[in-house]
Amino acid sequence: MTQKERRQAGLYFCALDPEIHEERLRAQTLIQRYNSLTPAEHQEAEEIIRSLLGSMGKRCHFVPPVFFDYGSNVHIGDYSFVNSNFTALDAGRIEIGRRVFIGPNVSIYTPTHPLLAEERNTGYEQGKPVTIGDNVWIGGSVTILGGVTIGDGAVIGAGSVVTRDIQANNIAIGNPCRPLRPITEDDRVLSELGD
Repeated sequence: MTQKERRQAGLYFCALDPEIHEERLRAQTLIQRYNSLTPAEHQEAEEIIRSLLGSMGKRCHFVPPVFFDYGSNVHIGDYSFVNSNFTALDAGRIEIGRRVFIGPNVSIYTPTHPLLAEERNTGYEQGKPVTIGDNVWIGGSVTILGGVTIGDGAVIGAGSVVTRDIQANNIAIGNPCRPLRPITEDDRVLSELGD
């Protein structure tokens, strides 16, 4: 089994492996180009981001700058919006649903490293998946760690550090991020638009 196959299987893999290194270099080259484009070059920007990511739905938008380790492990659904300074360390698979709003300065960290220094110094790491459901809002400056699932319709408050699963249709905040309360009909604010 190659190191890339080990990574894709969720096993410990050597991040110093030449094939892995080449994949990161390819991503860094595409990211540098993407981040340097002007708003008028939006067509080229979309082509670059689509070639970088594992999959991308229709009418998604990323505000540069962005950073990915590989990009190929990131999958994003239709109509999602990702604000500036998004970082995805995607050693593990990152699934972002449909109609997700991601605020500025959000980071998703899937890698984990051995705790013993002599093992950590070998370059081995493991990617743990992150799943973000449909219709989720991630506030600015949120950090999401590997192994986390955020349920459909959840709202994560700005500055939170998400270390464990968040149930659907809940507001969650803090460091560590904890559920505050469910989202209910009492939260409706645009009812007057129907008049």
